[in-house]
Parts: sequence; C-alpha cells; structure tokens
Amino acid sequence: MSRKPSFANLRTAATPAPTRTPEPVMPDKPSGASTEGARVRDTMPRVASREGRKQVAGFFSPEMSFAMHTLARRQGRSLQALMAEAFNDVLRKYGESPIGD
Repeated sequence: MSRKPSFANLRTAATPAPTRTPEPVMPDKPSGASTEGARVRDTMPRVASREGRKQVAGFFSPEMSFAMHTLARRQGRSLQALMAEAFNDVLRKYGESPIGD
C-alpha cells in the first residue's frame, strides 16, 4: 500500500530518502485472537513518543490542510504542536483550563 506525499518530506528534500525497513512478518493466528485488527496492533512496535497519548483526528478542507501545513513549515513547528496550541486557545475561550502539549 502506498502513502500520499507529506509536507514533512519537504524538510528532507536535500537529503536522500531513508531506506524502508521490511514489514514485520505476521505470526500465525494465535489461539483466542478474535480479530485480524487486534493481531496487527499487538505485533506492531510502539513508538515511545506516543506512549500515554491519545489520537484526536478530524477531516478538514484541502485549503485548511494546506494552510496549516504551510504555517507549521514557516514556524518550524510540527502540525501537532500547532493543533495543541489551537486546542488550548479554544479551551481558554470557553473558560476551561488549558491542558498543555
């Protein structure tokens, strides 16, 4: 399965692309496994920077996506950092305590 190009790739345009590591080989279905998805999640390595975090996702117009990625690039920050700042601003606006990162 191929992935769409990312704005993050612009940062490394001058450097050669890293080589891809081979996909992990899926073991035979263990006894008691209920779904294929659960088996895939259990065998994939966890990223340390995501430990203790929860994903928040949404669908936005292509214009909004482009504007946010462009702003993140200009500011030298990640899209995730800009989104955290925006969410904290919304929390303050409605009288809630900002959470932080």
